[in-house]
Amino acid sequence: MQIIWHGQSCFQIIVTRSKGEQSSIVIDPFDESIGLRPPNLSANILLITHDHNDHNNKAAIKGLSRSAGGIEEPFLITCPGEYEIKEIFIQGVSAFHDDLQGRERGKVTIYTIEAEGLKLCHLSDLGQKELTPDQLQNLGDIDILMIPVGGVYTISSKEAPKIISQIDPRIVIPMHYQIPKLNPPAGGKLEGVEKFLKAMGQKSTEPQLKLLIKKKDLPEGGRKIVVLKP
Repeated sequence: MQIIWHGQSCFQIIVTRSKGEQSSIVIDPFDESIGLRPPNLSANILLITHDHNDHNNKAAIKGLSRSAGGIEEPFLITCPGEYEIKEIFIQGVSAFHDDLQGRERGKVTIYTIEAEGLKLCHLSDLGQKELTPDQLQNLGDIDILMIPVGGVYTISSKEAPKIISQIDPRIVIPMHYQIPKLNPPAGGKLEGVEKFLKAMGQKSTEPQLKLLIKKKDLPEGGRKIVVLKP
């Protein structure tokens, strides 16, 4: 499995299926209004966590060629539910974009993705300071967690460690934090990833271009933080 971060909350996950064929999953493509170049990606599956312009640029994602010819448009998922596409199991779980039951920013969808014996979780623009028992039960055991840490519109470096403790993943990938050229919607500068690393007791970590991971590579005990380059 390959996990590639394109900035903000946008990821591409490349999964190898049982016959050696690959599937591409894209999550939360953004548009140019946030100052970053929109991702130029193709996908079999497109996940949109909520309808804000830094997460919902469906037009930026192309379909893939079929073996029999023609283009297969991405299978689009935008809401909670259970889905199975190309040997990949996806569950959407409802959550809030703020800590006021959605009264300020509405709802988002958290997605879990099961493939290659691994279970991933993308927390979207989570604003809750803690997850509910029902949410945790629906998420289940998570191997790799993608979590917002920049604050302003989501949880910050202060709240993120508690959410991580609740979910207890093996690998954590921070997202939705300030990077060069990022101009978040409605202004307001996000925190940098350094503040999150400090809150987690980690002085520094070398950013990677992508995470190449198999189930056997998961850390034995403890937890690993992986910072990706956009």
